[in-house]
Amino acid sequence: MERMNGARILIECWRKEGVEVIFGYPGAATVDIHHALAESGLRFVLTRHEQAAVHAAEGYARSTGRPGVVLVTSGPGATNTITGLAGANMDSVPVLVFSGQVARMLIGNDAFQEVDIVGISRPVTKHNYLVMSTEELASTVKEAFYVATSGRPGAVLVDLPKDVIGGMAAFEYPKTINMRAYQPHLIPHPRQVAKAAELLRAAERPVVYAGGGVISSGASDVLLKLAEVLDIPVTTTLMGLGGFPGTHRLFLGMLGMHGTYRANMAVQDADLILAVGARFDDRVTGALGSFAPKATFIHIDVDTTSIHKILDADVPLVADARQALLAILDVLGAVPGYPKEARSLWHGMIAAWEKEHPLRVPNPGNGLIQPQAVVEALYKGTSGKAVIVTEVGQHQMWAAQFYPCQRPRQFISSGGLGVMGFGLPAALGAQVARPEATVIDIAGDGSILMNIQELATVAQERLPVKVAILNNRALGMVRQWQELFYGGNYAQTILDPSPDFVKLADAFGIRGLVAEKPSEVDAVIAEALAHPGPAIMDFRVDPSALVYPMVPAGKAIDEMLLQPADPPPAPGK
Repeated sequence: MERMNGARILIECWRKEGVEVIFGYPGAATVDIHHALAESGLRFVLTRHEQAAVHAAEGYARSTGRPGVVLVTSGPGATNTITGLAGANMDSVPVLVFSGQVARMLIGNDAFQEVDIVGISRPVTKHNYLVMSTEELASTVKEAFYVATSGRPGAVLVDLPKDVIGGMAAFEYPKTINMRAYQPHLIPHPRQVAKAAELLRAAERPVVYAGGGVISSGASDVLLKLAEVLDIPVTTTLMGLGGFPGTHRLFLGMLGMHGTYRANMAVQDADLILAVGARFDDRVTGALGSFAPKATFIHIDVDTTSIHKILDADVPLVADARQALLAILDVLGAVPGYPKEARSLWHGMIAAWEKEHPLRVPNPGNGLIQPQAVVEALYKGTSGKAVIVTEVGQHQMWAAQFYPCQRPRQFISSGGLGVMGFGLPAALGAQVARPEATVIDIAGDGSILMNIQELATVAQERLPVKVAILNNRALGMVRQWQELFYGGNYAQTILDPSPDFVKLADAFGIRGLVAEKPSEVDAVIAEALAHPGPAIMDFRVDPSALVYPMVPAGKAIDEMLLQPADPPPAPGK
């Protein structure tokens, strides 16, 4: 066995795991690794902030299904990753952060740039490690990748003391991992599968409620088959968008606080809910005691702790989503019997709800650009094929509502943690992973500024990311709450004046475009998409536009605030 230093061992471990790209920022504690990286042939993407590095790794992971890898230095380099780790972990994304640490003899002495990053990160990671010898480095890295990518995926941190990285050891990479205390349960129990199949056969008003687990388990095709075989309508969470084709006749749209009217009404009237890879988040359920009051619940999740955590399941299935759905289909058989007349009536009810309150672009008659219309124009301009990444806020909800995604890993957004500043670095990570794809970050003028420095990374890496800013000169989502529930007291939410984003883009060497009138929207999008490099599109949208439907806090999801009717056209129009 060849002996090598810890830096080379780490890089060889990454090779064994199929790592091709590392995101991060260098420092004194990791300089030996960067020295070895320069000769490794692996790609290092130098972000301009460590938080952005983790978001970029998440964008990479979300768009490929492979783990994203980050390398940062000790002290502030490590602490700057906490928001990214928390976001990735809440959204069940496999991201691994390798942080530099002071030498072992200095740990606990308040040395320069020393922090207990293992202790700090413990609440926001799936697991973490402090490597205390060069000899155990390879086995620790192997275990870290296994934990991050198996079961319910998540974020893992590996802390690397400087002398461990500089130490020598024989390199031997383990072929397998056996952790007695960690054994993900992937295969569903046959008796529970049979119960679920029988309930699905018998239900008259069933709904499938699908979350991000459908995408991470690769179950989208099986879910589509199950829905078509049983003629069951499907709704998804924000994280589940793309897990079911967005224009399919059975798709209801997203459910929850800003879900579609038909999705929320269908869930509330359903007699059976099949929840797949979803965790009954409060943004989905609204008032929990009033959620789907008529329904029996089947809950499929690979994470044992998610079952019965928020809502009791009548039929719990602890298993990988793909394996569970395949098992249910196998029990159902090729031509399952189900109450077709009742299902037909059910679809009629849903169609009536859709006709009553469809998602639509408002026309307030003020001559301003409507943000929903921009998202629709982006959909049309890209033929619905772009990878859509979002920041967090009103624009995020409009993107979810008006850009129907057809395939898994097409929609990338920060769900559980709701991280403003997520979109731009996540988009650059997605573009690194998929250089042939059109990647669009749909942003707000507030959120984009939180990691605007990553335009430098985009420019340096020559990444053709397109950024569409729905610029309403406000922190729009909080402003919306202030308008609806706080008497229009827009305290600390008005961002006027906003930066000149065209000049800002030019400062980074990026194409900048602006649209101030509805007639300019299509031309700006066409020019940005035709440009071979990165581009920023600044859409000066109507600041009074609100996201509808909206479920107020503490209300049931069928107690929605709905979009007001458009004013009648002016005489002669």
